Amino acid sequence: MSAPEHPQSSTPPVRLRPEIVALPAYKQGRQADATAFKLSSNENPFPVHPAILAAIADATPNRYPDATALAVRERLAERHGVSPDEVIVGAGSVSILLQLIQAACGPGDEAIYAWRSFEAYPLLTTIAGATAVPVPLTDDFRHDLAAMAAAITERTRILLVCSPNNPTGTVVTADEFAAFMRIVPPTLLVVLDEAYAEFVRDPAAVNGDELIGRYPNLVILRTFSKAYGLAGLRAGYAVGDRAVIDAARSTQIPLSVTEVAQRAVLAALDHEAELLTQLDELVTRRDRVEQALREQGWTVPPSEGNFVWLPTGEKTAAVAERFERAGIIGRAFPGDGIRISVAEHESVPILLRVAGEVVRDL
Repeated sequence: MSAPEHPQSSTPPVRLRPEIVALPAYKQGRQADATAFKLSSNENPFPVHPAILAAIADATPNRYPDATALAVRERLAERHGVSPDEVIVGAGSVSILLQLIQAACGPGDEAIYAWRSFEAYPLLTTIAGATAVPVPLTDDFRHDLAAMAAAITERTRILLVCSPNNPTGTVVTADEFAAFMRIVPPTLLVVLDEAYAEFVRDPAAVNGDELIGRYPNLVILRTFSKAYGLAGLRAGYAVGDRAVIDAARSTQIPLSVTEVAQRAVLAALDHEAELLTQLDELVTRRDRVEQALREQGWTVPPSEGNFVWLPTGEKTAAVAERFERAGIIGRAFPGDGIRISVAEHESVPILLRVAGEVVRDL
């Protein structure tokens, strides 16, 4: 006997948090079929290193992984000159970000971040029960650190700085960040989200590696999804004061970093020089695309990520559709612009052709 059918309703059949019910789900970059280029998720386009494939082939999926990812933490601690207890590994850096927000924030507390920035920031803040305080970017698509500092209140518990900023690609300079940290209360948790750090070539940009141990209230956040090409395995990490990292560890879903992911990270670190050398090709391609867009008439902010930002404003949806018809799947942010990943070299001529056609109509 089949189960009775129930009418579909937007109202949950049980009592849930209203702010969660109203919260739009995180939208992944749109997938692409074989006839198009998926430039919507900032993925690494290079083939997976053979050593990584060999390492994950020997995984034992019938066994639980090391819950603390100790081998990975030891490797990362050695490279950053800290103890393993000052490192946390998570299922992507975004999961650690949620852990940090949950550790710092509760109902009535506030989280400050630039906007537009990583779209998960408001989602994670709401999940933690906190209040989001977005601070608009400057006219040149950069963090307004002075305005962010001015937004701090006695209710502020965490402040997020994304450099390079996703989706605009702009960086916070080392001097700007140092001045910012001098005025931020030492009891306020600051997270420097550096998901795209390996693509940075601007010598003036802030570098979390140089800040570790300098500020007890600062956590550096990194990922293996982009530069290391492990987006599908979900692995990221953070470095910070042990007490802060322990608090984040307490909010972690147990066993969330799989053995496959841990094996892949260790293999990637073993072959890091080869993997990072590939990035030079992407950076060169990024700079070439950026320059070509400017020559076409686009106002493109200088990107230090593996993507470029097209400020298409209210015409974003229509422009994104034109790119899609040509086989370029970008990441559209309605009302603001389109982020387009720099990936396969075959995508570049198509991207620039359509961009040249579009800019004349804006």
